[in-house]
Amino acid sequence: MEHNKTGVLVVNLGTPDHHTVPHVRKYLREFLMDGRVIDIPYFKRWLLVNLIIAPFRAPKSAKVYQQLWTENGSPLLFYGEEVEKKLQSILGSNFIVKLGMRYQNPSIKEALEKLKKTDISSLIVLPLFPQYASATTGSIHQEVMEQIKEWENIPELQFINSYCNDEGFIKAFAERTRETLKDREFDLMLFSYHGLPERQILKASVNNICKLGDCCATYGAHNQFCYRAQCYETTRLLARELGIKEEKYQIVFQSRLGKSPWIQPYADEVIRSLPSKGIKKVAVMMPSFVADCLETIVEVGSEFKEIFEKAGGEEWIFIESLNDSESWIETLEKLIRRKLS
Repeated sequence: MEHNKTGVLVVNLGTPDHHTVPHVRKYLREFLMDGRVIDIPYFKRWLLVNLIIAPFRAPKSAKVYQQLWTENGSPLLFYGEEVEKKLQSILGSNFIVKLGMRYQNPSIKEALEKLKKTDISSLIVLPLFPQYASATTGSIHQEVMEQIKEWENIPELQFINSYCNDEGFIKAFAERTRETLKDREFDLMLFSYHGLPERQILKASVNNICKLGDCCATYGAHNQFCYRAQCYETTRLLARELGIKEEKYQIVFQSRLGKSPWIQPYADEVIRSLPSKGIKKVAVMMPSFVADCLETIVEVGSEFKEIFEKAGGEEWIFIESLNDSESWIETLEKLIRRKLS
C-alpha cells in the first residue's frame, strides 16, 4: 500500500559559498538587505548595506571566514548536510528531507523545487533556530510562503516556530555540556545568545508587555514570541537540568552590529569584567546556535577567549554546539513526528 509522503524542509541561516571577498560581499548583501534583519525603510537599508556595510565589512569578514573554513568548507553547511542525511535515515522512506539556507546555497527555493518534484502531500518547515525571532524564523517562514504561493498544488503546510523549552533540545545540550566538562571546575557558566536590536523585541511585543526587564522571568502564552524571554526560558531549563545554581550562571548577548541599542547585557563587556570579580574559570555555551559557525567558533571560541585572558582570566571552556550529534537528530525526529500527530 502506497503512503503519502511528508516533505521536511530543514533551514539554517546560510553561509558564503567561499571565504573570498566577492563571495562574502554577496552573502552580506543578501543577508542584510532582508527587511526583517535590518528593519528600516528600503531606501535607507539599500544605502547602508551597499555603500557602507558590504564594501567595508566584506574584506574584514573574509579574513574571519578564512579562519573558520575547514577542508569540508563552511561548518554550518557541512553540519546542515549531515543533519539532512541523518534525519532522512531516521525518519525513513515516508519522509523526504531537504536542507535549505535562508541566504545563499542551497537556497530555500532550490530545496522547495526538489520537494515539489516528489509526491509529498504535506510539508513541515523546521528552522534550526530554537528561539523564535522575526529576523530568523519569521524570515524563513515568509520566504517559504513567497516561494510556494504560485504553485498549482500547494501541500498541507506546517511551520515549527520555537522549541526553546523542548525537553529533547534541553537534554541534548545538557549532554553535550557534560561531555565537555566531565570533572572540570568552573567559576561561572555563561549562556551566550545572538543579540537583537531592542526595537525588534519591542515591536514584537503583544500589548506592550515587553519592558526589556524582569518580564522575562516567566515564559508563557503572553510572551511566547519574545526572543529574549525564550532565551531566559532555555537558560532556566538548562541550568536546572545541569544542576547549576542561579548565582553560578549568567546570560549574555553577542554579535551586536551598529550603534542602536541591542538587548543586554553585552557579552564582550561582561566577559571583560569577570576576572576583576575573581571569576577566573568560565565555561560558555551558546544555545541559540545548534550548529557551530562563525559566531561560535571564531567569536566565542577565539575572540571572547582573548578578551577574557587579556583581562586576567585563566581558563575558557568552549562547549561545542549540537551539530550532528545523535541526541540532536533524535530530537529533530521527535519534533517532526509530534507536529504530524
